[in-house]
Amino acid sequence: MFTAFLIKYAEIGIKGKNRYLFEDALIHQIKFALKKCEGSFLIHKSQGRIYVEARGEFDYDETVEHLRKVFGISGICPVVYAEDEGFEKLCDRVVRYVAEVYPDRNKTFKVHARRARKDYPKESMEINAGVGEAVLKAYPEMSVDVHQPEILLNIEIREKIYLYSETIPGPGGMPVGTGGKAMLLLSGGIDSPVAGYMIAKRGVKIDAVYFHAPPYTSDRAKQKVVDLARVVSGYAGPVWLHVINFTDIQLYIYDKCPHEELTVIMRRYMMRIAEHIAKETGCLGLITGESIGQVASQTMHSLIATNEVCELPVYRPLIGFDKMEIVEVSQKIGAFETSILPFEDCCTIFVAKHPVTKPNVNVIRRHERNLEEKIEELVKTALETKELIIVE
Repeated sequence: MFTAFLIKYAEIGIKGKNRYLFEDALIHQIKFALKKCEGSFLIHKSQGRIYVEARGEFDYDETVEHLRKVFGISGICPVVYAEDEGFEKLCDRVVRYVAEVYPDRNKTFKVHARRARKDYPKESMEINAGVGEAVLKAYPEMSVDVHQPEILLNIEIREKIYLYSETIPGPGGMPVGTGGKAMLLLSGGIDSPVAGYMIAKRGVKIDAVYFHAPPYTSDRAKQKVVDLARVVSGYAGPVWLHVINFTDIQLYIYDKCPHEELTVIMRRYMMRIAEHIAKETGCLGLITGESIGQVASQTMHSLIATNEVCELPVYRPLIGFDKMEIVEVSQKIGAFETSILPFEDCCTIFVAKHPVTKPNVNVIRRHERNLEEKIEELVKTALETKELIIVE
């Protein structure tokens, strides 16, 4: 019965004179999200509202599922149109709507009319009273509750008359692309896909870099990361995934540096390489899934040592989260089952038995001098041989 959706947004509404830019970005993202849905759609805005109208047959559940992944949408309201043929016809349409949508009508309700078109002959309060009376007459088992109704019948009098009673929650946030672009260090774990999701929710376009270490990490580990990038892309749009062969760099660090500092030094070179790609591709920062104290490389001292090699800002949206909070988001976005697959990434393969938890930056720098003979050449080779995978 539903042929259209009213799209609600939250933060966009307070953007003042720039609001139209965010509305246009949201419409663009909705169009992109619905490209793969069955059917065709007209997406347009009118008087501070965005509407998605189906042109012919469409898959309702599939359409809702895609809309629920568009950042910027706070609510999705399935609507029906009421013909503007007089108030009695409107009352009849609302009565039919209740019958169609609510087989069990032993519920409380409230009518909430909004008259944006001021030439309509009745005011909002008159519409509320008149429609409410018609519903009670048709369904005496129903009752009015103006404070906490089980059914809220919304009527919007605009260039068309829209009727809806359900608001399906959207993801919120800001439309992707309105906040610039950043580079996500994506591993096969739980944390980094969640970090990418959370930054994308703030309107940031996501690119990603993955450090692969064959033969110590398998092609299945690489495919796992591609699959996680695909989860993120469901919300953030296409992800350009840069795959770096990191094996020779890791082995060289392993051979030349103290093993307790292996993770920190390795991480510093990951950040250097990620930043190089980020600058080449117009990214405005790096994103990691680090949380203070979760592992040895994520203590305050270790994060200082990592940050020291970066010129771009490093965004860590999970910095104050505990593991269970991160897992909850991972499950919500559909990444968790992939993240826990038993294919290890390069960080876990080369982890030291007793990693340093309070690295001294000066000491780390001194030990990195052991790498001077070959490290620049190895980094250059890694960058020249990187693989680009566009994930949708």
